[in-house]
Amino acid sequence: MLTLSILGFLAERPMHAYELRRRVSDLIGHNRPVSDGALYPAIKRLHQAGHVERQAEPGDSAPPRQVLRITPAGRTELLRRLSEPKETEITDGGAFFTLLAFLSQLPESERQAAVLRRRLDFLTAPASFFSRSGTRVRIKDEPDPYRRGMLVMARAAQQAERAWLEETLRELLEADAAVERRS
Repeated sequence: MLTLSILGFLAERPMHAYELRRRVSDLIGHNRPVSDGALYPAIKRLHQAGHVERQAEPGDSAPPRQVLRITPAGRTELLRRLSEPKETEITDGGAFFTLLAFLSQLPESERQAAVLRRRLDFLTAPASFFSRSGTRVRIKDEPDPYRRGMLVMARAAQQAERAWLEETLRELLEADAAVERRS
């Protein structure tokens, strides 16, 4: 998710590494802390792969600063990652939210919709945090009040996310239909 975040933010605009670190931390730091020891090697790998370029920019009464920019190859990689997310990027909530933060970078609404459908399919499949012998634990049957609380919160979050996904997919479909009618 770090690579996706770096490419996604640089696709929005060039920035200095310290600003990029702050933006990435604001996005994913609550789930996974972003240290300099993770960020700078990731930037270096992206630079070596030709996905990011560095350009010195004169500083105001300071030494030159490095500005990071996404390259055409980096933009291609970003679009590939967004349109073909790994299964864990669909099933893991934090990873999916990082993907979602940059999904508008995909220019085709049908590709955006395909990603959202995958997440909706995952959320619609029967699953539970807790099961006993393969049987799903119902909220009312969970004796531990804190686990019961986890189930209540997870269900509410899942219902809200499903409603948002269904509404957004409907809006994308309607927008595509309107474009086709005008054509």
